[in-house]
Order: sequence, then structure tokens, then C-alpha cells
Amino acid sequence: MTGPRLLLLNGPPGVGKSTIARRYADEHAGVLALDADRLRGLVGGSAERFEETGEVVRRLALAMLAEHLRGGRDVVLPQYLGRVSELERFERAARDAGGAVHHLVLLDDADACVRRFGSRGDREDDPWHAQVRDAVAASGGEELLRAMHARLLDVLAARPAAVVVPSREGHPAATYDAVLAALVRG
Repeated sequence: MTGPRLLLLNGPPGVGKSTIARRYADEHAGVLALDADRLRGLVGGSAERFEETGEVVRRLALAMLAEHLRGGRDVVLPQYLGRVSELERFERAARDAGGAVHHLVLLDDADACVRRFGSRGDREDDPWHAQVRDAVAASGGEELLRAMHARLLDVLAARPAAVVVPSREGHPAATYDAVLAALVRG
């Protein structure tokens, strides 16, 4: 039997990380789908201070993933990490807790990612996506999304061992199957 592992699903906003993570956890008993961005809603005033709560939420996510891994269970973390230093924080926490790290990057081209981000979460019963869209719009909108995509490509250049998984709009099942195949390979 293998030890616990962190499945880090990195990728630009709107590429399908959370959807894939949720499905993976639903199909694998005991796996924690740790959507760090969703933790913001647990912090008072986060809608008004979206950026300020980021560091608080990341520390919570680090503690939660470490505790779950120490318990011998896997964690799937759908999180955009556009700086190697941030990526290293999560890798270090996982390894210190006895977990292996699988860094998978869900990727589509920049134009598609911008389009996908703009159209996601149109459900009225989920205000989270509207809050994120507002925060992105206030911080540069499409220009910010393109810069985030470019930073992710820089991370990939610095981390050639990361596995790129194509994530095409409208094909979440194919993306999920590609994630499973990548995990089997390595």
C-alpha cells in the first residue's frame, strides 16, 4: 500500500480544477477535496476584503492538508499557484506530513481560459463565483487573467516534472480521465 498523497491540481482560474477535484473526492472515499478559495467564505468580511483573506486562507489550507495527510488520507487541492514559492509551501507541508506530491496542471490556451472564467458559475444559488468575478474585475479583469496564465507557464518552465493535463472547454469527463491516467503513470 502506498502512503497518502497530495494531488495538487494547479491551473488558471476557470479551467475546471474544482470540478475535477470534487469528482475525484466523490469517487475516492476518504479524500479531502480542499478548495482553499472556498474557505474564504468562512472568514468574516472576506467578500469585502477578498485579497486580504488570501494569506489567512492559505495558512488554514496548509494546516488542513497536513492534518489529513498525517491521518493517512489523500488530499486533492484545486488551487492556482502562479509562484514557485507558493507551490513550494504546499509541497513542503505535504512532505512534512508524510505525503507524496503529484503536481498536475490543468491547462487550456489563454483565450479559452479567459472565456471560461467569464462564463463559469452562472448559478444564482452559488454567490461564490460572483464574488470571485468581482475581485478579478477590480484587479484588472481580462488583463489579470492573462497575466495569471503567463505566470503559470513560468511555473511550468521552472518545474518540468509537473504534469500538464489538457482541459478543454465542455469536456470535463475527458479532463478527469486524463487526470486519472496521469496519476497511474506517476
